[in-house]
Amino acid sequence: MRIDFGKTLTKRMQFSLEAMVPRTVSPGNDVSIARRIDAGRWRMPAAMARVADVVEQDPAAPLEWTISELASRAHTSAATVTRFCRLIGFDGYTEFRVRVASEIGRASATDEAPRRARRVLGENDPPEVLMQTLLETHGRAIQATVDRLDLAAVERAAKAIAECDHLDIYAVGASGTIAAFLRDRLYRIGVNAHLWTSAHDGLTSAALQGSTSAAIGMSTTGSTIDTVQMLSRAAASGAFTVAITQDAHSALADAADEVITTAAQSPSARPDDLSAPHAQLFAIDLLYFLIAQQDFPASKARLEDTARAVAGLRRPRWRSTAHLPRGIQETR
Repeated sequence: MRIDFGKTLTKRMQFSLEAMVPRTVSPGNDVSIARRIDAGRWRMPAAMARVADVVEQDPAAPLEWTISELASRAHTSAATVTRFCRLIGFDGYTEFRVRVASEIGRASATDEAPRRARRVLGENDPPEVLMQTLLETHGRAIQATVDRLDLAAVERAAKAIAECDHLDIYAVGASGTIAAFLRDRLYRIGVNAHLWTSAHDGLTSAALQGSTSAAIGMSTTGSTIDTVQMLSRAAASGAFTVAITQDAHSALADAADEVITTAAQSPSARPDDLSAPHAQLFAIDLLYFLIAQQDFPASKARLEDTARAVAGLRRPRWRSTAHLPRGIQETR
């Protein structure tokens, strides 16, 4: 049974900070405060980001400070602290403090890893420190993506893409590089996938889509004008649309039927900034495998066929002996 591609595009008009809570981060979820801050930091105004910085620098401070004292340390207002608490999934400062107490009680030596992930890399850092910091940072970005993902939305997107006649993928810049991996993988399992990194070409293709088409827009911020325009045009043409972005409240997300939300990027020059591609790769890997599962025998057969097609282009595993004396060639 084919999926119904008729789309009903709902514009989300509520942009209050109270509504800007990642859909999978709520007080009932076992998601750490540090990960909640990572997930919401991309949406934080400067004043709210200062509250996050204070909490990250001294995680136990909310147990000792009133809301006014925390606001004073962050050079902001108590109302901003309340909005910060709501943004990361709590009803208010009281519930936030209860969660802080719970986490402090479970603290262990491993808590140092998130601190390293948020540090600023120095020009004199030894290679071992750089390597460990990047390892922890990229792992943290993937875990934060898992915490934010709406798995049901990814499954719905996979089903729609597996059954579409034509798939457009729109992305520019660094997101375009990651999108090329998705295009190539999907094409190998039989999805009629095309990548557009130019708005002129992408808009032309988007205008030709219809109710049996699907389209994916990839943008870290969700505000890249070219990508938003291309996905919006595909939506207007009747295509089933998917956004892959860090910002579930962005213009790109508003143009999509389903949103795949990746980990939030740090707004400062920290190793977090390098982790956005890793979060995107994780998300597209998940989407790819879920699409392949829709008809796994066919996907497996196509992968085998394409592997055989290019097998002759690989060099032999053994090393050439042509440069060796004839006697040695014969013995090897």
